[in-house]
Amino acid sequence: MNTKEKIRNFKDLDVWKKGIEIVKDIYKTVDGFPKKELYGLASQIRRSSISIPSNIAEGFNRFHNKEYRHFLYIALGSCAELETQIEIAVELEYIDNERKALLLEKLDHESRMLRNLIKKLN
Repeated sequence: MNTKEKIRNFKDLDVWKKGIEIVKDIYKTVDGFPKKELYGLASQIRRSSISIPSNIAEGFNRFHNKEYRHFLYIALGSCAELETQIEIAVELEYIDNERKALLLEKLDHESRMLRNLIKKLN
């Protein structure tokens, strides 16, 4: 999105759009997990990924920057939680190193975008 364009909705935020991309990547990734993980690690990884854009959206629709920042911090925490769960999945040999690198690169970018947005709201 052009920085001169007006942000009218959380869906206009690049950080939200990237969060949605992460969710889609995670869903594709955990589809290959063993069936025994359906309600375990796979479920938790999905929830952590969903939490990122969900908290961005919820915070955007709050009336005060303080509340918005609070939800952005939760989204940032979900990035760290998801990174940890990806590492666990690698250790359990559910995710290969190539896929890990791709996911962690996207998560790192998302975390940086969240930190920058938080700074702008301070």
